[in-house]
Amino acid sequence: MRDHEGVTGRTYAILSPFVGGDYYGAIIAGINAAAVAAGDRVMAVQTLDPGSHSADRSGLPEFHRPLAWAHLSGLAVLPGAVSEEYAAKARQAGLPVVRVAHDGAGAAVLADNRPGVRAAVAHLAGHGHERIAFAGYLTHFDLRERYEGYRAEMLARGLSPLLFDAGDNHESGGETVADELVRAGMPVTAILMGTDRNAIGLTGRIAAAGFAVPGDLAVVGFDDIADAAYLRPALSTVRQPLDEVGRAAYRTLADAAPDRVTRVPTVFVPRESCGCPSQGFPVSEAHTRALFDEVRYLQNTLNIEYELGIALLGGESVEPRNLDWLDLTPAVAGCLGLWSVTEPDTLRLVGQYRTDVGAPLSAVPVAEFPPAELFTAADGPAGDIVLVVPVRSRTRDWGMLAAVGRVQSTTPPGRELMNHSGSLLATALDYRVTMLSLREQEEELRSAALRDHLTGLPNRLLLEDRLTQAGLRATRDPDYRFAVMLLDLDGFKAVNDSLGHAAGDELLIKVAKRLTKLLRRTDTVARLGGDEFVVLIGGVKGTDGHHVVRDAIRKTLTEPFVIDEVPVTVGVSIGVAVSGDGATDPDRLLREADAAMYREKTAGRR
Repeated sequence: MRDHEGVTGRTYAILSPFVGGDYYGAIIAGINAAAVAAGDRVMAVQTLDPGSHSADRSGLPEFHRPLAWAHLSGLAVLPGAVSEEYAAKARQAGLPVVRVAHDGAGAAVLADNRPGVRAAVAHLAGHGHERIAFAGYLTHFDLRERYEGYRAEMLARGLSPLLFDAGDNHESGGETVADELVRAGMPVTAILMGTDRNAIGLTGRIAAAGFAVPGDLAVVGFDDIADAAYLRPALSTVRQPLDEVGRAAYRTLADAAPDRVTRVPTVFVPRESCGCPSQGFPVSEAHTRALFDEVRYLQNTLNIEYELGIALLGGESVEPRNLDWLDLTPAVAGCLGLWSVTEPDTLRLVGQYRTDVGAPLSAVPVAEFPPAELFTAADGPAGDIVLVVPVRSRTRDWGMLAAVGRVQSTTPPGRELMNHSGSLLATALDYRVTMLSLREQEEELRSAALRDHLTGLPNRLLLEDRLTQAGLRATRDPDYRFAVMLLDLDGFKAVNDSLGHAAGDELLIKVAKRLTKLLRRTDTVARLGGDEFVVLIGGVKGTDGHHVVRDAIRKTLTEPFVIDEVPVTVGVSIGVAVSGDGATDPDRLLREADAAMYREKTAGRR
């Protein structure tokens, strides 16, 4: 047991493809209720990438880090959550591991699938059915057990088993089986589906094809999800008490029983879809209010998911890292850790919500995430649990989001808020990185369009804009004067010819640096091309106020440069034009400075 200040009892983790839904969520809720009743607490960890459509289609998650191991007294592993290698490493680290509803080594809690299925076959046979099929996705251990129970009962009755592959455990798998039955001319009169969702998909597709349930085909599901009793016809099914599975999993962890295998009985529940008469609905005020509360709860969940999408994907107005958007959800606390670039298996805590974990400056090893403070924020008796989901997109593994809230055990798997939040958060972080990159590219393109590629100085286009702005200011303020100086290096061609173009380029770069260092930040130094530069000086006093600057430029540029360890000296010809007396046209002043520069250069050659 690893206790933390302010935290009593032991902490257990549940690793699950999703941390909610009417299968995974129901088991998690059962484990949590039993743990809280005993004074312990639970965290549920989603191992699939957020936004995954289904566990069947996503395959085994690539989940390998020792998340929260420093907090834990044991692990419960649900079907399809992690590899056997991960469970083995946890055991080696001293953590008890219990498998829930799947095969493997060590302690396990399993639904006793066979008796319930055999009872269902016997019931169908009692209705006079002999051509009874089974359809399921036998990749999963418990589906294989259900098929084995079906096959054993069929053979015991001298009947021929017939298997259809559903391809998944969802409605789509049932639709696939229905299409196959129709194409085959309905070769059976009754069928056991591997899951209730398979059965729901099948009955809908069968009805659309013009066949009646149970008149043309008797149907039995498995799980007894909340929808089953309210379908038309009501779905006969095999009930596995997921809450009892959860309680048994907790007891195995709490007892640290490394080899205990517990089987929880399943029970056949006959309803209309197998041919039994309708039993009606259990009508009472309490039941009706409970149904209304459930509808309102699901509507509220849809509203939250909509508002989260608007908040996190609505642009740059929301900073997703600070977790203020959790105000839209039922979460009572939370924190966000992003993977450190420099420290492997370390999360930088960049955001926190209604708890103080030291964000945005703290960093914790993955074995200590989520921080102990988050567990203290969970009111276990009220139903709170710590939920953790990866924040990962198709392009980047960002980190982990942890929140304190309630288990959503009535939604379809993968439709719970934590899965939705992790997906939206990853997308929002991707978006901000993309926008930052685009802005940087835009700035680079803008700079390339307005700057000389060699020296980084403004080019002719940016110079024209600066000259225009200076001219407009001079028009507004008759006392404002500016000077335009056109510079041409004397002897630059000789440097190019004697030392090469690379040396010439280096000389131009050093000239640009000397001019930039010499002048004020409010002045402009531009390169027109070749060895021609323009200097724009604002706030010139009088008609000769530019002389000091011109002389300083001449002095600094005629001092020797060192190019490839060779001293190089050049001269400079400078032509100047100053605004005033109504002459503020930039183009005109630039032409005057050009003419003055050539007069000086010509005079220097005499």
